[in-house]
Amino acid sequence: MFDPTPKPRVFAVPCGVDFPRALVTGLCRRSEGQPPEALARAELIVNTARMARRVRMLFDQGPPRLLPRMLMLTDLAQRATLDGLPPSLPPLRRRLELSQLIAKLLDAQPDLAARASLYDLSDSLAALIDEMQGEGVSTDTIRQLDVSDMSGHWARAQTFIGIADEFTGLHDGAMDAQARQRQVVLNLIDQWQENPPQHPIILAGSTGSRGTTLMLMEAIARLPQGAVILPGFDFDQPDHVWAGLDDPMISEDHPQYRFHKLMKDLELAPGDVQRWTDCEPASPPRNRLLSLALRPAPVTDAWMSEGPQLTGLDAATQDVTLVEAPSPRAEALAIALRLRKAAEDGQTAALITPDRMLTRQVAAALDRWDILPDDSAGQPLQLSPPGRFLRHVAGLFCKPLASDALLTLLKHPLTHDGAARGDHLRQTRELELHLRRNGPPFPDAATFAKFGEGRSVTPGWTDWLADCFAGQHQPGEQPLSVWVARLRALAERLAAGSQAAGAGTLWDKKAGQKALACIENLQAEAEYGGAMTARDFADLLGALLSQGEVRDRDAPYGSIMIWGTLEARVQGADLVILGGLNEGSWPEAAAPDPWLNRQLRNQAGLLLPERRIGLSAHDFQQAIAAPEVWLTRAERSEEADTVPSRWLNRMTNLLSGLPEQGGPEALAQMRARGAQWLGWAEALEAPTPIPQAPRPSPRPPVAARPRRLTITEIPRLIRDPYAIYAKHVLRLKPLNPLVQEPDALLRGIVVHEVFEKFIRDSLEAPETLTPEALTAASRELLEEHVPWPVARILWQARIRRIAADFVLAERERQSRARPVAFEAEGSARLDPLDFTIACRADRIDMDDRGFLHLYDYKTGAPPSEAQQKKFEKQLLIEAAMAEEGAFADIGPAEVARALFIGLGSKLSEVRAPLEDEPPAKIWDDLRTLISAYFEPEQGYSSRRMVHKDDFAGDYDHLARYGEWDRSATPQPEDLA
Repeated sequence: MFDPTPKPRVFAVPCGVDFPRALVTGLCRRSEGQPPEALARAELIVNTARMARRVRMLFDQGPPRLLPRMLMLTDLAQRATLDGLPPSLPPLRRRLELSQLIAKLLDAQPDLAARASLYDLSDSLAALIDEMQGEGVSTDTIRQLDVSDMSGHWARAQTFIGIADEFTGLHDGAMDAQARQRQVVLNLIDQWQENPPQHPIILAGSTGSRGTTLMLMEAIARLPQGAVILPGFDFDQPDHVWAGLDDPMISEDHPQYRFHKLMKDLELAPGDVQRWTDCEPASPPRNRLLSLALRPAPVTDAWMSEGPQLTGLDAATQDVTLVEAPSPRAEALAIALRLRKAAEDGQTAALITPDRMLTRQVAAALDRWDILPDDSAGQPLQLSPPGRFLRHVAGLFCKPLASDALLTLLKHPLTHDGAARGDHLRQTRELELHLRRNGPPFPDAATFAKFGEGRSVTPGWTDWLADCFAGQHQPGEQPLSVWVARLRALAERLAAGSQAAGAGTLWDKKAGQKALACIENLQAEAEYGGAMTARDFADLLGALLSQGEVRDRDAPYGSIMIWGTLEARVQGADLVILGGLNEGSWPEAAAPDPWLNRQLRNQAGLLLPERRIGLSAHDFQQAIAAPEVWLTRAERSEEADTVPSRWLNRMTNLLSGLPEQGGPEALAQMRARGAQWLGWAEALEAPTPIPQAPRPSPRPPVAARPRRLTITEIPRLIRDPYAIYAKHVLRLKPLNPLVQEPDALLRGIVVHEVFEKFIRDSLEAPETLTPEALTAASRELLEEHVPWPVARILWQARIRRIAADFVLAERERQSRARPVAFEAEGSARLDPLDFTIACRADRIDMDDRGFLHLYDYKTGAPPSEAQQKKFEKQLLIEAAMAEEGAFADIGPAEVARALFIGLGSKLSEVRAPLEDEPPAKIWDDLRTLISAYFEPEQGYSSRRMVHKDDFAGDYDHLARYGEWDRSATPQPEDLA
């Protein structure tokens, strides 16, 4: 197939040429005139399965022929069996062993990292060890690194790397995958040196970014019939630029650096690299523009000398559109519009970006036109229904069961799908309402049993709830094998439901099968995981699921694709959109390395962080050479302004600096084309004008208006009448929060009960009227009613702080009068109106003369006398009701004193202004207020006189507050 040559044989394909198609074309042309079996004797090694599939698809298009033997780089490991090498070590086993080591390190040195980073650290250490084995760097090399002038962190990391490598290397009958792959290549090279193969061996598509792969490429290039075919080679780059790429510390981020290293090792000049085919790039002028724009930083002065010689800028940028969107959403929508146009026109179009958030936004925008793109990355397994389900189940082990965790699982589509799912969902809704109304904040088996009493529920459903959810919290450590077994058993029990056996549909479909494989793999290697806490197990499970992906290849629009940069290397499209071209996204920011810094990596001969940038630059250089290209970025993210990608910045700066060749005009046209699509996207997003709702003041029929209110609702009637209308006329009540918290309402209820019990006990045993007895009573009731330890401590401390002052004041109160009623319910009619006012008095005392003393406990700030005169009239109304005989057990009696007792951080007392607002006047004012709302013309205005603008009412959303403000005039509306 190849003519003899004294030099290693290296071919290349320029940017802008479909590499797999060029590969197949070159193979076919070189086999012309030879026997049919000549091509079949050739051995073709490609770097990815996607490349192999594409090459096979191109061969399948005909004409019929015998195909070459095709292998992937990873398939070479199959030869290891023939060489007597042991099998490779499962990656999960290595990860679990390293996790145990790092857990001990974090226990011994807590300042090294947070416990939550345990599995991220084990992943990074495993990747480092794999890299050391792939690059042929031994542990001795790491130990000999000079860290004398660095911080102690790097010395500790250096020591630990040696310990970890030695520990994980002690495996009988198994080798690490990277070490095994390198040994396979070394054995293969030795065999070739002793007995060089005479049939063609071709390695195509790799850039040699890994040491083992680079070693194999060099060996194949030296074979009698061997050849290496490089993708995206820059034939326009001058020789002096190639010569300047020697130093990796300043050149490894260049897109052509890996090729320079290969040529240097093979002692080849750039001119020795031959074109594989005569296929021309889509736009040679664009290739020359990018070649100059991406010159290494030390030689960007070439822009001044070579820039004036650059021609054809209009042709280079003719099919390039630059979209500089104001936000990520605008960027995604513009991309979606262009992909929709491509689908209409029958173009193949691909969005290429490493930004997964952008791809999700684009996919969501395409969904409005029922376009489902073929996403090569698929969906992360942890975000699939089985992945989310398993993570929620693992979360049950980490903390006591809360209502939100319970309902999250009960409503999951995989829960109880074995049988009777409709009944399950109905009962789940009833259980949710029960928990919202009655609690408790942490449901248990007794809660489920109580819910089932008196209800028609599916037989066995409440028992199934108790079995699956009650008592799952497990403090302390357990072996990993126990955690995995518990997780699988509980997940299958939840999925099957109360009326069926098995696992429901949990393990069905692609996502379920992937999740099952992950769990089975974890079960198989669990013995190497040691003991861990529930939180560590949940973190481990989440980390493992995050590494999987689920793909649905049955996309309705196969011509609209979303690719990662790896997929883009082996496929072509009519339209290529390079999205997310901002620093930190493309190129991605280098991940922090907790084990070796950049200088130590260079000393050890490991790959520098710039390697990834160089690979991304090469991907960019290849992708931008497509026939039609879009370059998109968002000028601002959710948090701050963004910085354009360095490659986009270089290209725009170069064009801006070439006015004589029309560079600024070409750049302006690129931006104008992008601005046009952004304008269309903005028009698509423009909302339909809807008139703003007026400030409501509904006027329902008098017969429908409330005939009974409590005294606590009178301030609301004064301040926000619309809330009374919504509650009593529309009969709408806000749902209690699902997640119960120790809020002000609960604190008020508990504190009221504490002081009521304390006063009752002191009446029976006066010697208990002491601060110590109050503190003891509060401790007992807080333990019973407040299951949050922090809230118990805080509330207990507040009561203890005011206990002495309260007892002193209580002795004075009891010297005036004796308590005769606690939480006394009362009601009185407002004659001649058909209306009843009701109340619940916290405490009523009566003195020797028969006068009443009213007390109202407030855990918040008591209202001032001025506020009571205008708005907060509940205590004044209570006094008026008492004089009207509202309390049946007491009868009509004159009120001598009414007092708010503040039980906040300090004890306070605020008197009700009975002298200025006597009960008779209050009763008349109340009658006037209520009678006003019995007039048909009186509306229930929203937020009539709220105390502060930031007051949040329960019914503000119903009143459409926000579309109007307090300056708006209420609009009456007569209701039938």
